[in-house]
Amino acid sequence: MTKDMTSGAITPLLIKFTIPLVLGNLFQLTYNAADSIIVGKFVGEDALAAVGTSNPLMTLAILFINGMCLGAGILVSTAFGAGDTKLVERQVSTTAIAGTVFSLTFSALCVLLADPLLRLLQVPTAILPIAVNYLRIVFAGLIFTFFYNFLAATMRALGDSKSALYFLMISAVLNIGGDLFFVEALGWGSEGCAFSTVLSEAACCLLCVVYIRYKVPVLQLGRRWLVYDGKLLRKTVSYGWASAMQQATVQLGKIAVQAIVNTMGVNAMAAFTAASRIDDFAYTPQQNIGHAMTTLMAQNRGAGKTDRVRQGYHCGMRIEFAYGILLTAVCLLFAQPIIRLFATDPAVVDLGVRFLRTSALFYMLPAATNGIQGFFRGMGDLKVTLNSSMLNMGGRVAAAALFVLVMKMDIEALPFSYAVGWLLMLLYELPMLVRFLRSSEM
Repeated sequence: MTKDMTSGAITPLLIKFTIPLVLGNLFQLTYNAADSIIVGKFVGEDALAAVGTSNPLMTLAILFINGMCLGAGILVSTAFGAGDTKLVERQVSTTAIAGTVFSLTFSALCVLLADPLLRLLQVPTAILPIAVNYLRIVFAGLIFTFFYNFLAATMRALGDSKSALYFLMISAVLNIGGDLFFVEALGWGSEGCAFSTVLSEAACCLLCVVYIRYKVPVLQLGRRWLVYDGKLLRKTVSYGWASAMQQATVQLGKIAVQAIVNTMGVNAMAAFTAASRIDDFAYTPQQNIGHAMTTLMAQNRGAGKTDRVRQGYHCGMRIEFAYGILLTAVCLLFAQPIIRLFATDPAVVDLGVRFLRTSALFYMLPAATNGIQGFFRGMGDLKVTLNSSMLNMGGRVAAAALFVLVMKMDIEALPFSYAVGWLLMLLYELPMLVRFLRSSEM
């Protein structure tokens, strides 16, 4: 099924499109959360720290692939809004071919380099073998990650945000069941969690393929799946590279922060792992609202409806801020029971609660930045999103290093460093946004 977003009331369109995105990403995040909870409960704190310290590298690879898919999706949305079905087909087939080659090559490199990359992060020797094995298994299944993200991004670009949600729900259930079976029943430890994640992602990918084959006529390409357009690929790479680098920059910043956290001891590492999982859940709806804005704006830009682009931005920002207020209240009031889902050690719980409550004080900042980034992506200006993300991560890492390594602050240093990055991001984006909205194009 597809959805034309160039007509109809904007706020209901955005909300209906965003809800499946939010639910889908929350289910996807349960992969890592289930790993952390089950490993922490049934294996131990060392294994939890190993999974946590592996996660930034794993997420970097996934977000880089997702960024390429997101960039291609913007072009699909614009072509679909303009009613150019042939261009949609060529865009999809070209991205599929190029992405397959890239993901297989990237997967092989990641498997080979897992050990030196983790050593570069100064992972403690005691947990290094656990982290390496976990990371290699996840990297080996990267091809499934690409195909799911590619197919889901394409369906979202065509206005269908619901279908991928259903497949993720099934996949999440399979992942949790697999975690319990491989870890608790077979005693495979963190490696069992990694193996379960790969299997569940493969199942999700297969479900997407079957659904498209029978329910999405515009993507039933047959032999046209083999069409490769080099000129179109260059444009796709231009969009995709900026989007991928933006997401990769964010994750590189997280990796650098993780390296700083690794100097604070295993308790801080475990607390940071738990709190970061919660942060992922907290930020995801903000990001999804921005992605919904991107799809709506790209389709309407392709259709030449500039008034709806402006209206879409204002509606999206109102939704962002409403969610930010709710999120702040929940994390301040329920920090301790949430952290206890991931850890039972009193010292780890105390550190995690302090981290989460401090982070909650700043959640309105990413609400603003995600909405603004959704606007610029929809307008096709991905350089702004890349540059602002680089400022964000550069400021975050520099602040974390200053607060932790120089000023010797405790766990609260990390959320304060996040706030520094978000403020730098806004200082860069806001003047450009004002100029863009006032320009004759809008």
